[in-house]
Amino acid sequence: MAASPKADPPKRRLRRPLIGLAMLVAALWFAFFDSHSLAKRIAWHHESQQLLEENTRLQQEINVLEARLAQPLSDEVIEKIAREQYGMRRPGETVYRIEE
Repeated sequence: MAASPKADPPKRRLRRPLIGLAMLVAALWFAFFDSHSLAKRIAWHHESQQLLEENTRLQQEINVLEARLAQPLSDEVIEKIAREQYGMRRPGETVYRIEE
């Protein structure tokens, strides 16, 4: 005896939604819950961009500081360093220290 044609369609009708549901669950898993999920990759990309921008800013700051170091020190700068860091003074001068 051959199987009746009415027995196959209910199985087929049930199989398609189950496959669709399984595909949806897999897509959600890979998008949000996997260790390398789409959400984490977006966050990593954003963090990478921020770090690259910070690296560029810091490199510019380093270039400015290196340029300042390349310049010779003027007498005013030397006097300022001597007064502030080493507490030196000119003869006849009274120094009042102010602590913060």
